[in-house]
Amino acid sequence: MPSILGNGTSALLAFQRALATSSHNIANATVDGYTRQRVELANRPGDGLRNNYIGAGVQIASITRLSDTLVTNRLLDSQGEIGRLDLVNGFALRIDQLFTDATTGLAQPFSAFFDAAQGVAAEPASQAARTELLGRAEALVARFDQLQGGLDQIDREINARLTGGAEEVNRLASEIARLNVEIARNGPANASPDLLDQRDRLVAQVATLTGVTTLPQEDGSLNVFTTGGQPIVVGATASRFITVQDDFRNDRVVLALETTTGTVRLGAGSIAGQLGGALSSRAELVDAGRAELGRIAATLAEIVNGQSAAGLDLNGNVGTDFFALAAPQPLANRNNTGTATLAVDIANVGALDGVPLEFRFDGANWTARRGDNGAPVALAGLGTVASPFVVNGIEVVVSGAAAANDRFLIEPTSNAARDIALAINDPNRIAAASRIRPSADLTNLGQGRVVSLAVLDPTNAALTTPATVQFLTPTTFSLNGGPAQAYTPGANIDANGWRLVLDGVPRAGDTFRVGANVSNSSDNTNMRAWAQLDDARVLGGGANSLNDAIVAQTTRIGSAARETSFSLDSQNAIDEALVQQRESLSGVNLDEEAADLLRFQQAYQAAAQVISIADNIFQTFLAAVRR
Repeated sequence: MPSILGNGTSALLAFQRALATSSHNIANATVDGYTRQRVELANRPGDGLRNNYIGAGVQIASITRLSDTLVTNRLLDSQGEIGRLDLVNGFALRIDQLFTDATTGLAQPFSAFFDAAQGVAAEPASQAARTELLGRAEALVARFDQLQGGLDQIDREINARLTGGAEEVNRLASEIARLNVEIARNGPANASPDLLDQRDRLVAQVATLTGVTTLPQEDGSLNVFTTGGQPIVVGATASRFITVQDDFRNDRVVLALETTTGTVRLGAGSIAGQLGGALSSRAELVDAGRAELGRIAATLAEIVNGQSAAGLDLNGNVGTDFFALAAPQPLANRNNTGTATLAVDIANVGALDGVPLEFRFDGANWTARRGDNGAPVALAGLGTVASPFVVNGIEVVVSGAAAANDRFLIEPTSNAARDIALAINDPNRIAAASRIRPSADLTNLGQGRVVSLAVLDPTNAALTTPATVQFLTPTTFSLNGGPAQAYTPGANIDANGWRLVLDGVPRAGDTFRVGANVSNSSDNTNMRAWAQLDDARVLGGGANSLNDAIVAQTTRIGSAARETSFSLDSQNAIDEALVQQRESLSGVNLDEEAADLLRFQQAYQAAAQVISIADNIFQTFLAAVRR
């Protein structure tokens, strides 16, 4: 039955709880992730009707946790993206510094090498100039190796990051699953707000590592998934993140998730956070950087060796390889069951793009696709020695018996920067002179003159065979006594793997000759061509030079670093706005809590006064009865 004492007692207890809640809020004002709590009061049902109605006081309806699910989910998305961008930005800045700094970048030793080639062209017989060229070549090779080593170091760090991150996620997921059990045991209506805060903090930590989406359940538990939809925690069950060895590379681990339905490998597109950033950095920064750096190294070796083969050294010998570079080594999938092996060779640097290729045998035919995005790539040839597969500037020969679903990964240039080396150490073996030289008969009466003589094919067996260009008229000539050919000043005359360019107007009977050069020659023809190879348009089907490629790679790396920095700054600004939005509702405002304390204190004192009055009335009643 309602009474003054009952009303006072209920108020006293209610405002005592309100005071306790406010003090709890104040005590946790600086705790990260704490959500403000509020006591919700409701009147207790009274007794009687209309004029006879008497109220029964107050009761605590609930302890409300002031949170906004939409803002919380947006914060989780933001934290996952910040985790990803922060890691990618850190690696991008390191790679940017590695490639753009004058003391570690490629541009300075690359230019110095070709400057030294110009020095040999100026003084082809100088031992000092030749020794300088070898020294600059050694420095360039060392710089290639240093840059490759820097990328390899980041790759190893990514392995460690994936392994450590997987262990941390497993610990957090187990804790979330445990809290789900405790919360579900009491039911969502009776869930402790502090337990919910604890779970939210754990979910936020997982979001930073992997990115998450969440799905509340009717029993109060929270299911947590990766951004790609793979389960991390479902009710009381936590999936397990593991790292497994890559199918092709023994030095690399990949991320996988062990769930109740099996093991799922996680790619960069199926996960965010720091682990997703590690996978993105590996693909977009490390692998792409190594491929392009290797493409530059492989192209340099190919064209310099080709030019060396077109010349003679001081000993009168045909030039040998100046750089040594091993052929690309295909990587067999660890699940292959056949005995097939692949041999790879760089055939055309103009078509070489460095993109990894995955070869697959379907039981009848070989197919190829890009290793970075899975796009199919057309294969030419049969894969035999006589007719190798030709794709993207490489030739592939298959031997042995492949089984259905056997796969091989070919990274044409990924290791070229590490593998390139100097093939000679004797200055006399630098092929500065051309294997062939032109001459004009002293009896020539016209104004014709030799502009240039270049070796087009140093493997041509007739390259050094003496050849004669005799003019029949000022506009026609005969090559080695053959039929008349039209002559235009400055036009190419090609034969036996060489190209002769004449200018001026010769007279009938004028003769020009092409023949073998002599040993110990101070001729610098080959070295002059060599010194211009850095600007030779040999890449991209003849569109770009090595200088262009170096500038493009440096620019691309710098742009990636700036882009990730800008993106990280923008995401931090978005996150800060979301934090402020959350704090406006869920954060503890000390001024507001202080005002509530005073208000609840006054109410508590008033309730105590009600009880005191009830006691006085009761004592008056007892005194009246005793009389």
